Amino acid sequence: MNFKKIWSMFKARNHEFFRDRAAFGWNFLFPFLLIGGFAIMFGGESRGDYKLGLFPLPAAAPAPLTEALPAGLKSLQHVELVGFSDGQQALAKLRHHKIDLLLELGVEPPRYWVNDSSPKGYYMEKIVLGTLAVAAGHRLAVREAVKGVQIRYIDWLFPGILAMNMMFSALYGVGYVVVRYRKMGVLKRLKATPLTAFEYLTAQMLSRIFLLTFSLVILWVGCDLIFSFHVQGSYVDIFVVFFMGGLSLTSLGLILAARGVSEEFTNGMLNFITWPMMFLSEVWFSIEGAPHWVKLIAKIFPLTHVLEAVRRIMNDGAGLGEVSVEITVLGVMTLLFLTIGAALFSWTK
Repeated sequence: MNFKKIWSMFKARNHEFFRDRAAFGWNFLFPFLLIGGFAIMFGGESRGDYKLGLFPLPAAAPAPLTEALPAGLKSLQHVELVGFSDGQQALAKLRHHKIDLLLELGVEPPRYWVNDSSPKGYYMEKIVLGTLAVAAGHRLAVREAVKGVQIRYIDWLFPGILAMNMMFSALYGVGYVVVRYRKMGVLKRLKATPLTAFEYLTAQMLSRIFLLTFSLVILWVGCDLIFSFHVQGSYVDIFVVFFMGGLSLTSLGLILAARGVSEEFTNGMLNFITWPMMFLSEVWFSIEGAPHWVKLIAKIFPLTHVLEAVRRIMNDGAGLGEVSVEITVLGVMTLLFLTIGAALFSWTK
């Protein structure tokens, strides 16, 4: 392996990116617009269907959770029920806006917890109290305060926006670009040089990681100056997770870049991968109430593990040791994707 040749390709790819002012500017402007739009439209909070958490799970589980509800709440509409066996886990979900109100079953009067920073929690509280009052003629529930730092929805959303931008940049910046080079005959000309396929792919990967890191730092600093995000953990730990995620996503892009000369087909494949990853990896919203098999499918995407680790560090103050499983999975995915991409790579086909 010749590092001089890798360095030459690394600089050439970076110069190409920075010279394209339209793509360079949009790569920074788009995340700012997304985050600013959510902050303005939603006031930093979430919207959508209500999620009512219940614990402990009824003994008759997996019977419908509605059977365990107080009589007045069984007829609620537009409310998704999420059961928990562990109260501490349920409270953590409440702090992270994955449920809107937590109701304890089997006690009289019922106890409930609500996140004061969530407007959905405010309305969910009114719905629950009003329904119980109508059913029994008086107030039946005792309000409990959520202990610990309450997380704004914008703090929960921000890592998702950054990870989504990283995903598109990694996959399109490698997969789509290399296929375009192959179609234009650039790779065919490079094949005639002493440059090996491994050196070329290494240069492409290092260039994309450099650009992802550069973009991530600029976006984080700029958005933090405007929205003042709360970070409980270490910035270094967050950087390590994003770096591992960038490696994994870029190596996935190399698989798409390995073969093919059709930009249209490559674009279709990229959409086929990125859109399910974006929705199932909890970029925009939680899938806490989704079926178990949906959650299992989400685990096959690198973006899922990136966001799980970053949000635990940023919102819960976790260290690298506590997210070692996610980092290990990202490392294994990177090696697997690189091996497949290197084995399939062709200069011309």
